[in-house]
Amino acid sequence: MSTSEQNHPGRDRRAVRHPGPTGAERIQGERSVVVVGGGIAGIAAATVLAERGVRVTLLESTDRLGGRVAAWPLDDGRTMSRGFHAFFRQYYNLRSLLRRTDPTLERLTPVTDYPLLRQGRHGDSFAHIPRTPPWNVLGFVLRSPAFTPRTLAKVNARAALEMMQVRFPETFSAYDGESAAMFLDRLRFPEGARDLALEVFARSFFASPHDFAAGELVAMFHAYFIGSAEGLIFDVPTDDYDAAIWAPLARHLADLGVTVRCGATVEAVEVADDHATVQVGQDALTSDAVVLATDPRSARELIGGLQAHTQSPDVARWRDAVGETRNAPPFAVLRLWYDGLVDAERPAFVGTSGFGPVDNVSVLERFESGAAEWSAKHHGSVVEVHAYACEDGVQPGTPEAAELERRLEEELHRVFPECADLGVHHREFLLREDCALITPENWAGRPGVETPMDRLVLAGDWVRCDYPVALMERATTTGFLAGNALLSRWGVAGEDVWTVPMRGLLARRG
Repeated sequence: MSTSEQNHPGRDRRAVRHPGPTGAERIQGERSVVVVGGGIAGIAAATVLAERGVRVTLLESTDRLGGRVAAWPLDDGRTMSRGFHAFFRQYYNLRSLLRRTDPTLERLTPVTDYPLLRQGRHGDSFAHIPRTPPWNVLGFVLRSPAFTPRTLAKVNARAALEMMQVRFPETFSAYDGESAAMFLDRLRFPEGARDLALEVFARSFFASPHDFAAGELVAMFHAYFIGSAEGLIFDVPTDDYDAAIWAPLARHLADLGVTVRCGATVEAVEVADDHATVQVGQDALTSDAVVLATDPRSARELIGGLQAHTQSPDVARWRDAVGETRNAPPFAVLRLWYDGLVDAERPAFVGTSGFGPVDNVSVLERFESGAAEWSAKHHGSVVEVHAYACEDGVQPGTPEAAELERRLEEELHRVFPECADLGVHHREFLLREDCALITPENWAGRPGVETPMDRLVLAGDWVRCDYPVALMERATTTGFLAGNALLSRWGVAGEDVWTVPMRGLLARRG
């Protein structure tokens, strides 16, 4: 059994260990759990439970594990995914999950620079600034061309200090009703810094800053930069996600006795006093409990049709809260296999602002072995363009989607001009709308891991978590916490979780 390290999981000595429940090392007797959803959250929950002797059935509606971080094969040995993901060093719980099959994380490689490019202006980089707060903030300000004595004088110092005075979970609720855009306006950072370091950062959560919660944005400033000594340089897998992550974890789950069923669409969930039932086609799977770890839209549909033995007022209010959650706008991924190479000086990853819908560009052969093999064989680059928070209503196969694809390629030619002179061997274009949106409304009212029913728990990056975590790390953390919630009821020791510091450097004690 793998539990979180007793020593710190990274370089930050201020990282916080949150102990899991105490109890027996393994389940006494027999307990069974059905986990619905084979993404990060579901796999994390299934791992924690199965390692302690719980009989787990993992159901995934698609033909493979990985959820929004899945990868799949194409012709000629090429692969495709839903876009670039950064594995930050402060993703302690995700990295703990990965260590189940890769103890030294050899299947991750660092991206040594993280340039941010704005059309018509100088860019920024996080590569050569200190990693330890507050020197990282000072180093960024001194190095960034956006900060001058004149622009610094206009900054709202009180709002800037708020980012160093955070306390969790209170900070999430302190900004109820305020959007990220409103906070950025109040902050009065110079335009270049806002666009590059702040608005680009907000959009990486698949949301427009106008729809994204300020409390979430401030929490992520803390987690990724202001409050963590891990730095903003991140790692990426050395191969496609399936080869590097999900296939090894699938083997680990099989070794633990987990039954994994892909292509299994759950039609209904029923919760009674003494059992839970999941309906998959003609099969009714009965278990002691269910972990619902699907994407937010699927969770809303299943919970909206939930058959509960007791429909109490608490259950009704909880179902309403789930129903009020929202999906982020669509996001798009364009991957191009070129007949020539991009400039050798191009970074593996660049964030952008001012290039139409383009939010970042990555050159896959710089880090992914499958792409590197294709590049060497065909003497061409594999370039991926990502657009977050696209216009609402853009649907696959529509003229609007075709126009979006055209614009992404056109803007790529402005980011990497040499691409305009290259031919395209292959192209893949994806448009999806299944990411979570953390809106400015009441944070404490969002659904959390625990539900009014002891036999049903939630997990996923859309689920409220009182720790300063997000995206893949929130998915992993809530998966661990969902497993812990069930193990605690059965008197079994659970999984420790780790986070960046729960308070900012200038937060008041107590």
